[in-house]
Amino acid sequence: MTLRITYYGHSTLMVETSGHKIVVDPFFAPNNPLAPVSVDEVEADFILLTHGHSDHTADAAALAAATGALVIGNFEVVSWMEAHGAKRGHGMNTGGAYTFPFGRLKMTVAHHSSTMPDGSAGGNPNGMLITFNDGHDVYLAGDTALTYDMKLIGEAGGVDLAVLPIGDNFTMGPDDAVVAAQFVKAKHVLPVHYNTFPPIRQNAYNFAKELYSLAEIDCTVLEPGGVMVLE
Repeated sequence: MTLRITYYGHSTLMVETSGHKIVVDPFFAPNNPLAPVSVDEVEADFILLTHGHSDHTADAAALAAATGALVIGNFEVVSWMEAHGAKRGHGMNTGGAYTFPFGRLKMTVAHHSSTMPDGSAGGNPNGMLITFNDGHDVYLAGDTALTYDMKLIGEAGGVDLAVLPIGDNFTMGPDDAVVAAQFVKAKHVLPVHYNTFPPIRQNAYNFAKELYSLAEIDCTVLEPGGVMVLE
């Protein structure tokens, strides 16, 4: 079994596994200046939301309404989504886990903030640790600073893939992301949340070289629309 992961720029991903299409933090064109597609070109069975900021939720309500996808996130974010067109939601909170048709998802700590697009409270931001039915373990860090909580993931056995923000300014930057990858004992890293706007300009290829040089961890840099496959 494999995971097929498409990167749409910023922090937006499509994960395809076992017949399921899972969209992470929907932020498509024209809202996302890097995205090669608009929300009406996307299919989804599940929508994962790490927090409420508009650069992660701008197209979530439209996608949920159009597809009937199950929206998964913290309780406040999911409640907001249900009030704005989502037909189905599953609210969670930090530390909680639940088994979905695609696998087991646990909400992890993320040090950031969370406000909905209309300014209402978005609860606590989160990362997500997912054990897919095909056996792959994936850590979606979400928007976060480097935190010692990440070591708990490594102590539990690590992950096949860590999706880490590297943009700096609003989240951890490349140097801290190198440490985060080691904390979670990642076998592979996919960098996100960079180059969308001037304050988060980064050279992801330099990050990949540094990560391998310092920690011998492989890193895949995807241009928007690019695909990686975990066998």
